[in-house]
Order: sequence, then structure tokens, then C-alpha cells
Amino acid sequence: MLITLVNGLFTIFYVLLFANIIISWVRPDPYHPTWGPIVRFVRSVTDPVLAPIRRFLPPFGGLDFSPLIVLFLARFLQRAIISLII
Repeated sequence: MLITLVNGLFTIFYVLLFANIIISWVRPDPYHPTWGPIVRFVRSVTDPVLAPIRRFLPPFGGLDFSPLIVLFLARFLQRAIISLII
């Protein structure tokens, strides 16, 4: 039961992280009446996690690798938490 909860929370975070990646490519208006609340929510959840990595690792040639690093770190953290539960 607890493993299912941990996996579910991490899955939600992964979806939000990928949504942030897509939002960064499309660049919708965060104040648009339809998409604005979604854009602001996704950024409010993912940007605090991405910000420390972005400070440490600047973009290379205009590419931001911080979501990739956060994805790897989150997967490692997820597996570590699950191994502690088991």
C-alpha cells in the first residue's frame, strides 16, 4: 500500500516534469485565461526543484539539462525510498 502511494506521487511528479519540458518548448502565455493556471501550477511545482540544478549547471548551447538530471535524481530517490520500505 505504501509502495503504491510512493510510486503514485513520483509518477505525478514525472508527469509535471515532462509538462514543464513541453511548456518550455511551446512557451504559452502564463496569463492566458485557459492555459495560464495550468502553466503557473506546473511551474510552481517543478521550478523549485529545478532551480538549484540550474544554478549549478548553466545551459549548454541553449539546452537546459536540469530536467534530465532531476529525473535521474528522482528515480534514484524513488528506488531508495522503496528499498527502505521493503
